[in-house]
Amino acid sequence: MLHQETVHVNEARLPEDALALRPRRLRMNPALRRMVRETTLSPADFIYPLFVRPGRDVRKPIGSMPGQFQLSVDQLAREAEEIASLGIPAVILFGIPEEKDWCGSDNFNPQGIVPQAIRAIKDAVPELVVVSDMCFCEYTDHGHCGVINTPGSEHYDPRLPQGYLLNDPTLELLGRASVVHAEA
Repeated sequence: MLHQETVHVNEARLPEDALALRPRRLRMNPALRRMVRETTLSPADFIYPLFVRPGRDVRKPIGSMPGQFQLSVDQLAREAEEIASLGIPAVILFGIPEEKDWCGSDNFNPQGIVPQAIRAIKDAVPELVVVSDMCFCEYTDHGHCGVINTPGSEHYDPRLPQGYLLNDPTLELLGRASVVHAEA
């Protein structure tokens, strides 16, 4: 019969320079470390975020994201060319609409900020992959990522709690936005 035993382990801490003093076999030199490391990243692995807003000649710094800017569509060609020149193969667009409404209609408007941005980037740098963010939270006046159950709205369902995210109408709008962005 097996007996369970409690093993007490000495909780001594290693000195901070322990690895420097006793390098393991695969950490002995830079060539070996390069060969066995798990992840290698290069610019070709990145997707660069672009935040697009209405206006002309807009390059507004984003305080919480140093080095990032909200850009107007007319600034995107130059930005896309620079991104491509760095070897970054793709961008992701986040739209900042001029007006917000209950359903985020700017996201599925063919003349909305993101479809305009897609066309501008593809005209300037056709080989650049353009990803568009399908989330509706930036486009809605309530900040949720879809249609919410609100008394008086065309989708209101009294059986559901007020403020509940309505899946079916949201999926319909996501589909519309996806088609508009793909066509751009």
